[in-house]
Amino acid sequence: MAFGQLRAFRMGIDTHEEPIVFMRDDCAICHAEGFTANTRLQIRAGDRSLIATLNMVSASMLPEGAIGFSESSWQFLRLEAEQRVRVRHTPIVHSLSALRKKIYGHELNAMEIQSIIRDINHRLYADIEIASFLTACAGERLNTAEVIALTRAMVGAGKTIHWPNYTRIFDKHCIGGLPGNRTTPIVIAIVSAAGLVIPKTSSRAITSPAGTADTMEVLTEVDLTLEQLQDVVNKTGASLAAGGRVGLSPTDELLIRIERALDLDSEGQLVASVLSKKIAAGANHILIDMPVGPTAKLRSRAQAERLTGLFHAVAAALQLQLRCVITDGTQAIGDGIGPTEEARDVLAVLQNRADAPADLAERALFLAGELLSMHSGEVESTTEATARAREILTSGRAWEQFRRICIAQGGLKEIIEAPHHVELRSNRSGQLLSMDNRRLAQLAKLAGAPSSAAAGLRLRVKVGTTITSGQPLATLYADTVGELAYARDYFRENRDLFEIGASP
Repeated sequence: MAFGQLRAFRMGIDTHEEPIVFMRDDCAICHAEGFTANTRLQIRAGDRSLIATLNMVSASMLPEGAIGFSESSWQFLRLEAEQRVRVRHTPIVHSLSALRKKIYGHELNAMEIQSIIRDINHRLYADIEIASFLTACAGERLNTAEVIALTRAMVGAGKTIHWPNYTRIFDKHCIGGLPGNRTTPIVIAIVSAAGLVIPKTSSRAITSPAGTADTMEVLTEVDLTLEQLQDVVNKTGASLAAGGRVGLSPTDELLIRIERALDLDSEGQLVASVLSKKIAAGANHILIDMPVGPTAKLRSRAQAERLTGLFHAVAAALQLQLRCVITDGTQAIGDGIGPTEEARDVLAVLQNRADAPADLAERALFLAGELLSMHSGEVESTTEATARAREILTSGRAWEQFRRICIAQGGLKEIIEAPHHVELRSNRSGQLLSMDNRRLAQLAKLAGAPSSAAAGLRLRVKVGTTITSGQPLATLYADTVGELAYARDYFRENRDLFEIGASP
């Protein structure tokens, strides 16, 4: 089928990552080709090609003979104003038949999974088709063989870093679901100060009010190129970067965007996502933190053990050394929830300040000890390794190493204060019996986190605290008065997210 030619026009419309194009309702090419609203089109500009969804606009919105582009489409094609582009119907995407097969509950082979991931990576799937794939794979609908194939396909779709000067490359990941659990920057500083090579790349938050990349962006530059990442690791033995710009497992970034919208994080997809990025970063020794609690992502030990088994099966197939540790996920860790507030906690622990949250410090030391004992080949017990981690932290060596990493990535930033805040107070006296992790996370997100880095919460109490009526339970931060009021109203309707019972 022939391409019709039109002139590129930048609409200035942000459609996030979804590629959208706009054509006039009186466009001759539209009429000749039968293009209508929501038609999927292939756009070619020079040697670059994009599949985009068509939106129709009135003739007054676009110059005659022009085609409008959303910001993401414009940037992907690297267009210039008035550049000639060619437009036609989308070619047949053969992997959609494999997608339909999975929707009907059938097992996919490695070639079928590879074809789906390849076509998603080449932007041949609309958002609704990506959402269909994620939904069809949710709820334990991927078996072990499919997860292995999915992991391999996601690695193959992007770049892989090789570290010829190092034999063992370490990494650490937390399953999530526990607000404030920002151990990674602390762990990375400790273990890299001890000599481990750990090129850490992290995603931004999927369903939480902050991810490691969101928190680190408060403190330093995280959007590094592959060359910059390699330079940082060669200088410091570690990195604390975002994964997106590096190009490691790029399909995962496309999937995460839809997972975030669906608030979906299925087990098979989670394992493939985590391990594909670790493999792509060159890691071969991986620690997985798995918090378990009634309102954490993993609700029960049985669920954690099932996920552990899946992680180990996939890791064995891909020749990775892996250790999973099941940890306490009954309440938020640290005092801060949201990028800026979690960054404050990280600095407080690394600087050995008196007001540093002890639970965050102890959890980071435990995880650092696990990594150090992996490094020693268990010649050193976990207890001995944890004691060594504590010495590295309390001596200031971890803080100095963290500064080195941040300076190598572009320098330490000043933390910005949120312009608006309010105290969230208890309306009764008693003892704090529990806190709901999911609703705490939702409260911080309604305040604007992680999109607004300064938005979030600072907890003033922990489980077991004796509380009097009117006492602050947390401080809520937001960038705008409207967001602050919206989140505060949510708290007033969900006061039982802090369960307060009779004092013993």
